[in-house]
Parts: sequence; structure tokens; C-alpha cells
Amino acid sequence: MIPAHRRLVARLAVDGDLSPAWRGAFEAVPRHLFLPDVIDGDGGGLPVDRRDDETRWWEAAYADLPVAARVGGGVGDGRGPGHPVTASPAPSGLARVLDLLQVSPGMRVLEIGTGTGYGAALLSHRLGDDAVTSVEIDFALAESARVSLMAAGFAPLVVSGDGKYGWAARAPFDRVFSCVAVRRVPYAWVAQTQPGGRVLTTWANSFHEGVLVDLEVGAYGTARGPVVGGGHAWVRPAQDPLSLVDTYVRADAEFSVTRTRLGPEEPIRDPHGSFAVGVRMPTVVHRTRFAEDPADPRYTVYLIDPHTWSWASWHIDPEFKEEGYEVRQHGPRRLFHELEAAHELWVEAGRPERTRFGLTVAFDHQLVWLDDPHAVFASSR
Repeated sequence: MIPAHRRLVARLAVDGDLSPAWRGAFEAVPRHLFLPDVIDGDGGGLPVDRRDDETRWWEAAYADLPVAARVGGGVGDGRGPGHPVTASPAPSGLARVLDLLQVSPGMRVLEIGTGTGYGAALLSHRLGDDAVTSVEIDFALAESARVSLMAAGFAPLVVSGDGKYGWAARAPFDRVFSCVAVRRVPYAWVAQTQPGGRVLTTWANSFHEGVLVDLEVGAYGTARGPVVGGGHAWVRPAQDPLSLVDTYVRADAEFSVTRTRLGPEEPIRDPHGSFAVGVRMPTVVHRTRFAEDPADPRYTVYLIDPHTWSWASWHIDPEFKEEGYEVRQHGPRRLFHELEAAHELWVEAGRPERTRFGLTVAFDHQLVWLDDPHAVFASSR
């Protein structure tokens, strides 16, 4: 191992992020082999070009941070503008999630979202090339990953296609592992996993950043399991329109006005409260706009449902905390009233942490439950 690689693996092990079962794979798969010459270093900071500053590039490559990899995302040689196409997750986060898979030799794994190929290489080292299938929706990225994997000595099957359909040609799988956050768990993943197998994925919605769910596939075509932690949208985070508020909140729109003493601390800022609200109104996006003067404590929270062009503006002014903050609502959905109702349901349940929730996935519906699969908190078809 190169010194930087050795230090990273040792640090992960000492910190308890790397289990003995996965240490051999992390030692055998250097992270830098799966990074292009241009990456966004310093935890998402300024681009680092290996040709211009190799020392800083190596530091970024072996920091325990996610790095955005500009594979096919720039212009020309990669130095031009453009959004990053993919990201290599923080090694500690990847190690913890791989450990949750509980894989063992003889198992077959379907990975959704090949990205740079780093995760596929680790799985291939642990299980063998023939046991790993990885699906990547971006054709150029899939080809780049194949090249990196072959250069590193691995040859799992990397498929160019839409991961939501899985890959039936190699089913059934023992594990499905998604590196991409999904708003609805594709039923194909359940159908292509044999009974007793598991689906591990980040499950998100427009309102909440997402959680990691661990679903066990049953004998009758359903899968269910608990939330096991915060989510990791590693590959391509969902991108909303840059001017979301300006697009949907029109100055000339009609609106109703009410007041509320409810502040945004729990339904927006608290990870558990916002998760509970999000599963009740999954298509709704929230955005916050602050005053231009940093010393001005006033700000506005916007709730927007792009599907119905409904919106609510929640004006937070400390001067009116006792009297009530002004709320304006427009459209067929009364979004703030929905938020209040969802928040109240969470409060009445005792403000449960998100790890007390779980998800059931069936062919025609998905259920969110609290503590018990029969205690349904929210549902969708």
C-alpha cells in the first residue's frame, strides 16, 4: 500500500468505521485508482487538478471525505465549467454501509449506481467478480468505471442502464445495494432478490434528505425493514430548479392568510421531525430565504408542491412570535395546514426518532410504519 492509503485504512480501523471483515478489501483497493485527474477536494471545495497540484490532489484523494469526481462533467479536458457527474463517498461512510450488507462468500450482489467503480471493486475483492453486478445509468460513467476496474484488476459486470429496473438477467440476488437515493423503492429490486435476501438503500423524498433503510425480502413478494440511519445520496443528488421559489411563488397570485405560533425548529430543522413531516407530504419541497442584512433575524420558509403549483410562505419574524407568524397559502393544496397536521401526528406519537420508523414495499403500495409494521404512519400507491 502507498503511505496515504495505509494511513487511511489504519485510521478507519482505529475509529471503528472499518470492520475486520472488510479491512482486507479496503487494504487491497486503493481509492485513488478510481478518481479522475480533476476532483473537488476539501469536502466539496475548489477543484483540484492532479496535473497542477499533485500534492493537494493526493491529500484530497485520501481524506475521509466525499469527493466530487468530474468524470465527463467538464468541458474539453475536464478543466472547464460543468456540474460534477458523480461522487466518491467518504471511505468511512462506505465502510459502515458495506458492513450493514452482511455479505459472505457465495452471495450475489446487485449494486445500483456504479459511480467511479470504487464500491464495485471492494465488493469484487470480497465476493469475486462473478458475484457482482453493477448498473450505471450514465453510459460514459459506466465505461469510465469499467476501465478503472480493469486497471485495478477487477472485472465485475458493469451494465449501462437504468438501475430502477435492476438486472433480471442475473437474478435472483442475495443483496441489492443502492448508492443512489430513491424516492420510491423500485419493486424490481424486491422481485429480483430471493426470499431472505435484503435491499439496502437510501430512501428520500423532496422534503427530507433521506434515510438508510434495510429491507428483508419475504416469501410472498414484499420487503420490509427499519430505518437504520441517515442517508447517503452518493452518486448524483437530486437537482431542483435553481429558481424554485421564483418559478412557483408568483407576486400576482391570490393567497389566503393565517397565523401560527409553530416555528420551523422541529418540522424543518429537526432531522426526526422533518423526516416524519416528509413521509406525509413527500412531493413538497421547502426552501428558506434570509434577509439581505445578516443582522436581520427575519426570514421566510417556502413550501412548494411543483405538481399542483401550490405554495405556502411562512414568515418568521421574532417580533410576532406570540401573536403568530404570518402564513400565506396558494393553490389547491393547503401546504402549511398539511405540515401542521403531520407535525402534530409526530408530536402525539412522542416525537420518535427516525430509526423507530420502517418501510414495507409491495407491488402496488409502500407503507411507512412506526415501531410495528401494522402501525401505519403514511402510505402511497
